[in-house]
Amino acid sequence: MTSPRRENADDEELVSIVLESLRRRGHTLATAESLTAGMLSMLLTSVSGASSVVRGGLVVYATDLKSSLAGVSPELLARHGAVHPEVAEQLAEGARRRCGADWGVGLTGVAGPDWQDGVSPGTVHLGFVGPERSVIRTRRLSGDRGEVRRGAASCALEHLAGLLR
Repeated sequence: MTSPRRENADDEELVSIVLESLRRRGHTLATAESLTAGMLSMLLTSVSGASSVVRGGLVVYATDLKSSLAGVSPELLARHGAVHPEVAEQLAEGARRRCGADWGVGLTGVAGPDWQDGVSPGTVHLGFVGPERSVIRTRRLSGDRGEVRRGAASCALEHLAGLLR
């Protein structure tokens, strides 16, 4: 496992890649975060000049807010719970639409230590919705609650950087 210092350096590099890729395209980004409660937005805005591409973010920790603020289907939430790949995709689309951005990123998952809706700790779903495509990624992360949350934000940066390349 890498040290926290190295992880921070990796995240900073990924943030720079994401922001520069968005700038070159003339695109903007918004987030809807459940599991990470704003951690991805914090990372994205830690760099000077981020305001030119980061439109904003929604922290939708409570299940009802996923629907009322981010537009996740109440039927989907009732059928599968808050931790589901389609929820991540709908969070991304909701962030994109609510914040008027070109790209939306949605994160949901279980940080632990307890299971949620039959889903094991460390399960993370990431949704990415852009002008021309939608992508969902699922990851299984290990570690304590904080490590899973930080890992989810880092994974989102990594996947987003790859999509924008």
